[in-house]
Amino acid sequence: MNKAFFLDRDGVVVKQVHYLCDPEQTELEKNVVTAIRRMHELGYLVVVVTNQSGVARGKFTMKEVEAVHGKITQLLAAEGEKIDAFYICPHHPEYDGVCDCRKPAPGLILQAADEHGIDIAQSIMVGDKLSDVRCGINAGVKASLLISTGYGSGEREKPEAAEVLFVNDLKEAVDKFA
Repeated sequence: MNKAFFLDRDGVVVKQVHYLCDPEQTELEKNVVTAIRRMHELGYLVVVVTNQSGVARGKFTMKEVEAVHGKITQLLAAEGEKIDAFYICPHHPEYDGVCDCRKPAPGLILQAADEHGIDIAQSIMVGDKLSDVRCGINAGVKASLLISTGYGSGEREKPEAAEVLFVNDLKEAVDKFA
């Protein structure tokens, strides 16, 4: 079985941009290339699991989401790295009703595990929101981490974050938990 780092997209892999849909606004977060390289060296798959409610809200299309993923792929390829798979929840409960793929539900992780033969219990989730952390916990990952980039610093201040594992950046996540 494979093991994976499940990563939220906005605020973890790329810098946080409200309703990111323009590839030209796509910038990698600090230490992302180094961290992804280390994940691959240690035998982890790198899987992005991302809520993109802007699709349900009519802010952007799946084609635009895919264009941003294309830009991420291009930026990483220029450094000799890659994301092994992208999983997207385009839903929002106010527009589509409840689904099993919108984090904190574990649907995206479970789907990726099924399609890529991933041992969830040996895998790690990293996100910048408490819903990302809860998604990892709900899926049964080995460690589910809150990162300080993106919305992470603000999320860390919430009372419900008191028991959450916290890292400064993606490189620290790999160094401490892989």
